[in-house]
Amino acid sequence: MNKYVLAVDIGASSGRLMLGSIHEGKLVLDELHRFSNSIVKKGQYYCWDLHKLFVEIKQGIKKCQDVQVRPESIGIDTWAVDFVLLDENGNLLTEAVSYRDDRTDGVMEEVFQKIIKERIYLETGIQFQKFNTIYQLCALKKSNPESLDKADKFLMVPDYFHYLLTGKAVNEYTNATSTQLVNAFTKKWDKQLLDAVSIKPEMFQDIKMPGTILGDVKEELAEEFGFNLKVVLPATHDTASAVISVPEHDETIYISSGTWSLIGVENKFPICVTKALDYNFTNEGGIDYRFRFLKNIMGLWMIQEVRRNYDNEYSFADFVELAKAAKNFQSIVNVNDDRFLNPDNMIIAIQNYCAETNQEIPVTPGEVAKCVYDSLVECYVAAIDEIEEIFEKKFTKINIIGGGCQNELLNQLIADATKKQVFAGPVEATAVGNIVSQLIALGEIKDVHEARKLIKHSFDVKGYEAAQPI
Repeated sequence: MNKYVLAVDIGASSGRLMLGSIHEGKLVLDELHRFSNSIVKKGQYYCWDLHKLFVEIKQGIKKCQDVQVRPESIGIDTWAVDFVLLDENGNLLTEAVSYRDDRTDGVMEEVFQKIIKERIYLETGIQFQKFNTIYQLCALKKSNPESLDKADKFLMVPDYFHYLLTGKAVNEYTNATSTQLVNAFTKKWDKQLLDAVSIKPEMFQDIKMPGTILGDVKEELAEEFGFNLKVVLPATHDTASAVISVPEHDETIYISSGTWSLIGVENKFPICVTKALDYNFTNEGGIDYRFRFLKNIMGLWMIQEVRRNYDNEYSFADFVELAKAAKNFQSIVNVNDDRFLNPDNMIIAIQNYCAETNQEIPVTPGEVAKCVYDSLVECYVAAIDEIEEIFEKKFTKINIIGGGCQNELLNQLIADATKKQVFAGPVEATAVGNIVSQLIALGEIKDVHEARKLIKHSFDVKGYEAAQPI
């Protein structure tokens, strides 16, 4: 009888619960429940509605009864850096403020007055972004120091959901590293760094690795669901889960393509050299203490917002076709410009950038989409050049994973621009990585190496090379 596990994968615009099992030597996924997600304004801050999300998680779990499946375990992954603080009774002291909120504007530079930038990087290996958790905590210390004084537990978003399920508070490793507060070498919270920014270390929990079995869900939840199930930590940082599913594992650059584009390579040790700092690469934690050496690039968030600004009149497939028709449009924007992080109107932000840089202004939906796709590709090419310079070698393959790998135009543009072989798939990379982490913990798969062989055997991967598909 097949063992089923349940992966909860929540991104910036949607979440889903996926059942996973091994059937006839292949990994099989079935979507059980899907729901929307977005930031909402609460007071002066943009926040995530964690109560709504947990209601959706529970609703999805209950649907197991409809398909007559009782999963062995469940694990939750989300985006990185965002968190909540709990008091000694487990009550929320803070909202889960989104990384897209502007409360951290200027805070990173203030932190550099207390501890030099180079030291932070040498100890943590993490890319400097104004919304990293360290700067969010420092912003909170300025606006609401009482919440930090009362805080008994610091939990990142998936840690909090696991806490709601089990009552057990831990910080999972892959997501903890994104805080820029974990020492890359000791793999523990960096107390010297916390002292430097006057954040008390006592509220941080023990760091646990993907594959840790937290235990059963609370008794009252088991009654509500109609069955019991274990909670297993996956790689709770969605990119860490996605990278587990890269089938072309050896000698490949990966692009995890979704709301964000994460481009990099998997490594066995952190690279904290000056050149990596200069190019602002990160060394985020991965499964088995591997490191994801990567750069975080504004991704398909831009086209998601463009679609919203056009009142969802066009599908993502429509934008691809419209962009093809606008093939002669050539304006480029810097996708990592802060103006694109959370603008009131993405189309106007793109048009203003083009006007300020004396380029042709995109007017039609096709021109706007073409501008976004070309701009992403230009940023990918620059990041790949930097990776090859740091590693002093050329890579011949790029593996694109995640929902964005369905964009065949973008895949082809990447192949044309880099002159490298491009492999697209699996689409459900994050859910796949989440599922195999649980199956490894349950003894159904031996290790990551075996998991990647299974993934390669289970999912179609399409190839592209410059000028035409392989």
